This record gives sequence, structure tokens and C-alpha cells, in this order.
Amino acid sequence: MTTQRQGELYAVTLSLLEGLFPILSLVAVREIGALNTYFFVLLIATAVLLVMLNYKEGLSALIQHNALSDLLWTSFYITLLFILLFVSLRYTTAGNLAVILTLQLLFSYLYFNRSGSERLNTCQSVAAFLMGIGAVIILFPKQFHFNPGDLLVLLAAAIAPIANYYQKRARTHVSALTILTFRNIIAIPVLLGLLLLFEGFPTPAAFITSLPYIVAIALLVYVLAKILWIEALHRIGITKLSAMIAFIPLFTLFFAYVFLYEVPSFTQLSGTLPILIGGYFISRQKV
Repeated sequence: MTTQRQGELYAVTLSLLEGLFPILSLVAVREIGALNTYFFVLLIATAVLLVMLNYKEGLSALIQHNALSDLLWTSFYITLLFILLFVSLRYTTAGNLAVILTLQLLFSYLYFNRSGSERLNTCQSVAAFLMGIGAVIILFPKQFHFNPGDLLVLLAAAIAPIANYYQKRARTHVSALTILTFRNIIAIPVLLGLLLLFEGFPTPAAFITSLPYIVAIALLVYVLAKILWIEALHRIGITKLSAMIAFIPLFTLFFAYVFLYEVPSFTQLSGTLPILIGGYFISRQKV
């Protein structure tokens, strides 16, 4: 299997796992709040990552002077991105979060392709455009109007390509495990301060109720999916990866229907067609 195809396989797998993220997070956020959910998810994920990193590379891997700047910028943008996402779930649906987040494709195209650092050919550009159109159809079924949650997700989508850029740079010097562990360690004290200021710790009963969802998010999304994300980013371009993960809202809409009984509208379903077509063609082309 070529490096390119390996990266594409990682992208598809992580899309399935990330499709569960809004579903699991929505339940936890309702129980203990957005900042508490993110904080406890990071605590569990970081504990697992530290054990894995110590076994494979040693904790000294966290001290990499040649990657320090990229690791710090990655930590800043990723922490901000996920704070926006968790808070957004207090105001929007799981399906909307997943769909709006695919607009990172358009921001990625604007940031990188328009500047010339990554080029897509004509077929890939049309595919990227189709995927953007599909997201817009789902996001704006009747009129151009944002609720606060949708706006927060849109801001996260604008930040995502920048975070990916620094992660991609850091990955040339350190492993995915090092990046994930480092950025979590930086984020934990920031989140602790924010939750003490704005939410406070949850009650024991609420925490126990949310714990299975927190553990699932930590292991499936913040460990496994994030490792796949960084490894895919290391093998394929930022714009192509952003395009391929447009399949995430399709999985989320399905999971939302199965687990949350959110029935997708006709407009939402019709918007999936250009996303599927665009995702197919952009994954069949070479970047």
C-alpha cells in the first residue's frame, strides 16, 4: 500500500470515529457542562497517552526543542478549537456541528491553495467546491441565519486548518503520540482554570452518569482517532484530508438518528450527495 493510500485509509477510519464525537459529547455536555466534559476527557486521554508514550519512546520525547514552537502553536489552536466545539453543543445539534465543521475544507482551500503552498488540480478543485456546496445545503436549508452554537462551530472550522498546519510541521520532528500528549498537557491547566471560573465541578451523580460517554470520547476520539488524524496529515495534504473528512457529518447524521432520534430533513439528506461525489473524486486524485 502506498503512503498516499495509507493516509486515505486513516482518514476514512478516523471519520467514522469522529462521527461519534458530537453524539457522545452532546450527552456528556448536558450532564456536566462543556468545560467539564472537555477537562475530564483530556485527563483520561492524557493518562493513556502518557503510558503509551513512555512505553514506546520515553517521556523525554516531550522535550524536543526543534519542534517546541510548532507544538505550542498546535496546543493553542487545538485547545481553542475544542473549547468552541464543546460549548457549541449547548446551543446546536450534533448533526449541525458535524456539517458546519466540514467548512474547514473551504477555509483550508482559501488558506493554502490560494496561496500556492498546496495545489489541487481542476478535478480536485471542482470536488472541493461540490463538498462545500453540500455542506451549505445542509447548513442553510431555508435562510442564511446562524444560532450561537453554529457560529462557534464556524469559528472552529476556520481555526482547524491552521491547527493542522502546525501539527503537520511538528510531525516532521516528533511522533503523533508526542504531539497529542504535549498538546493535552498544555490544555489541562487552562481548562481547569476556565471550568473553575465558569462552571465549577459537577455533582458526583452527574459525573457518574456522564462517565461512560467521557471514557468513550477519550479512548475512541482523543486517542485512536487523533493518532490516525496526525498520521493521515503526515501522509496527505491538509486540503485533501479536510475534504475527505467531509464524510464525518454523514456518519454523525446516521448516529444521531440511531441514538438521539434526530431525524435528518430532506434538505440535509440532499446535501449529502455532492459531499459523497466530491469526496470520491478528491480521494481518487493525486495531490
